[in-house]
Amino acid sequence: MPIGLLKDIAAKLPPGKRLLGLDIGTKTIGLALSDSSHNIATPLRTVRREKFTLDILDMKREIDQFEVGGYVLGFPLNMDGSEGPRCQSVRHFAEEMRNHPEIFGPNPWIAFWDERLSTAAVEDFLVETVDMRRTKRKLIIDSLAAQHILQGALEFITSSR
Repeated sequence: MPIGLLKDIAAKLPPGKRLLGLDIGTKTIGLALSDSSHNIATPLRTVRREKFTLDILDMKREIDQFEVGGYVLGFPLNMDGSEGPRCQSVRHFAEEMRNHPEIFGPNPWIAFWDERLSTAAVEDFLVETVDMRRTKRKLIIDSLAAQHILQGALEFITSSR
């Protein structure tokens, strides 16, 4: 299966399998899950980052329980569309995923999706619409950012069919 920008690999999406969206930060990884028809993204939870091996073992429960067939990783492009050091970090994470078929399956489908302003959009929503306090926002913002990323990717997939 391919790894790359969603626009380049959308046609090779595993049919009928759920996708796991990841918002990969330096301290946390937000997780969101799609339905099997690739229409709706739902926030799951946030993984506190430790070491890569521990992080992926922490995610294994959702991957197994929901029979995940592919992964959408938020790709933090610069505002001008260029790739910065954080994009390289996400690419490295994806390559490491490939090295763990016992968690992610053999040769997993991994797509990168532009995540510019996803956390900011979610934060604005939580502050302006929900009027949520900062302490509560910190608990859910990463999984909601992952949902925002995954939902954008699902809408792209649907429109390109």
